[in-house]
Amino acid sequence: MDDAPRRTVPIKLNVPEERRGDLHQTKTQFLHCANRTSEWAWRYDDFCITNKSKAEDALYSELREETDLTANLVQKGIRRAIEAVKGGVEKLKQGEKTSRPEFDSWSVVYDKRSATFNDDHATLSTPNGRVTAEYVLPPEEEREDTPFGRYYESKAWDASSATLQYDEQDDTFYLHVTLKNPNYEVDASGRQECESRDGPPENGVVLGVDLNVTGAFTVTSTGEFIGSADYLTHKRDQYEQRRARLQQTGTRSAHLTIQSIGSKFRDWSLDWLHNRANDLIEEAQDVDVDGIIFESLTHIRENIANGSKFQQWAYAKFVELVEYKVESTELFVDTVNPAYTSQRCSNCGFTHEDNRDDKQFACQSCGYEVNADYNAAKNIANRYCGYIHRGQKSCGGWATSQLALKSGTLNVNGDYTPTELLG
Repeated sequence: MDDAPRRTVPIKLNVPEERRGDLHQTKTQFLHCANRTSEWAWRYDDFCITNKSKAEDALYSELREETDLTANLVQKGIRRAIEAVKGGVEKLKQGEKTSRPEFDSWSVVYDKRSATFNDDHATLSTPNGRVTAEYVLPPEEEREDTPFGRYYESKAWDASSATLQYDEQDDTFYLHVTLKNPNYEVDASGRQECESRDGPPENGVVLGVDLNVTGAFTVTSTGEFIGSADYLTHKRDQYEQRRARLQQTGTRSAHLTIQSIGSKFRDWSLDWLHNRANDLIEEAQDVDVDGIIFESLTHIRENIANGSKFQQWAYAKFVELVEYKVESTELFVDTVNPAYTSQRCSNCGFTHEDNRDDKQFACQSCGYEVNADYNAAKNIANRYCGYIHRGQKSCGGWATSQLALKSGTLNVNGDYTPTELLG
């Protein structure tokens, strides 16, 4: 299995006006291959074919006749569908509801046989020959701190594949290039060693936390699911229903009862939030991290703008309680801008709205599948690590950081340390 470290770099493309239609035609035919394969492979819920070789043997010749795509793109379309069918079969095995995969999102998967990745442009295979698309890049002096500068221009990273996307709103093409570090080594202990741009800095480990309106109240980058947002909402609904019935009564006794149950619910809510804050801090201490990272309160309010004032109050109060409680510990609390953390793949970095479907995350680029809130928590921690890596000191005073995972820690350079080596 190829487990080399991966990074995905999104690059805006400048496509000649007269060749844009060729890329759209490529997408249409590529998705045709994927959907035909999905229909062929998903016979019944209890009988699906997930072998890529069988699918290619059965469909390759037909799809070459039905499309004008090169052999490689036809194979990519077949393999993309089989990977999705495999994911569906796994869901069925776990008792989850799912159905045959259907492909309608704008995307085409390329590799080195169907595309070339150059310093300032790429060439992409289409039914009408190769399209040369120039990269739209920041000035050279500003690239060092961008993913393009850190990975694409680095000799340590090799472009292996890419997913072409089209933003209909902006009428713009983007190439999400996946790069591998071919020089990684794994020693006998299982630690993955990757090349680091910096010397051995003083490190800190952070715990990413995703806050939710449904499902688990909080999910951490270590895979800990704390509390139930649904239960909290249920208790609030019970209180609101009882209050509404009493208001209809309109008596003085009912008014006094409303005040009484309101006070009791506030006390219960605060106690519940205190306990969840304690649970989170206990998790942080158990995995021996230095800091707890939330999304900023401004973005929390924006994300639940359609929720009740109670939900907005509960999340702000929860963060406030955690901040208060860590004062008696060696932990710190910090925040990040969580933009796209729910859409970004924490495994390869590919970002797209179709990656997330409610509580399930399935990367359209690398196939990584995981609970969506857990994926977001890892992204929140990883984003903070990225901030520190770019030279912004943390609250703890150190200059680089690592994120805590279920199985160990990972830093922004890709260096992974299993739990058993953390002491």
